Amino acid sequence: MESGGNKWTNRIQWVRQKLIDSGEMYNPQRGVWAITDKGRNRVHLPVQMQTTPVNLVEIYEDYEEDFKSQLLDKLHELTPRQFEEFAKKLLQVYGFVDLIVTGVGPDGGIDGYGRLKIGLASMNVAFQCKRWQGNVGRKEIQQFRGAIQGNYEQGIFFTTSDFTTQATGISFQQGAVPIILMNGNGIVDIMIEKGLGVVKKPLYLFL
Repeated sequence: MESGGNKWTNRIQWVRQKLIDSGEMYNPQRGVWAITDKGRNRVHLPVQMQTTPVNLVEIYEDYEEDFKSQLLDKLHELTPRQFEEFAKKLLQVYGFVDLIVTGVGPDGGIDGYGRLKIGLASMNVAFQCKRWQGNVGRKEIQQFRGAIQGNYEQGIFFTTSDFTTQATGISFQQGAVPIILMNGNGIVDIMIEKGLGVVKKPLYLFL
């Protein structure tokens, strides 16, 4: 595959998930896949009754979901420094200028900063990056806001995971610097939309 994955493995994983969703396979323990009673009944049906009509829209949606999952896995493979540089590139495609990634070592809670031009004016913006598995909580948002308060008009917090409900709840507060939250799925959507690290080709569905 163009993404570097093995086409045969990708197809088998896809079909396996379809069988799980339809209740014909299940996963009793890690690394083990088994057929259900519903699956056994299907095996004994005449071949012509086993065939399911192809739904191209479903195929496309399943492929898109799998592709996004692969992109998210690639983000998790980045080092913290690489993720900071990636965040800089992502902001650049959105029109941010004069972007600087802070040096290696203690950064005072700020991984980078720059400006967003708005007409004739500009807004000073700082960003923070967390390449985490667990969700970012209220504490991390408060610490970031404290680090940029008074020096920046806006903050952007990137994470490869997600944010807790408490973190989302304090991202915008009256009288405080607004913090834009970008989780892993949101970052992947921007990559696809802007073609950042992604090559898009048209897919024609004949329905």
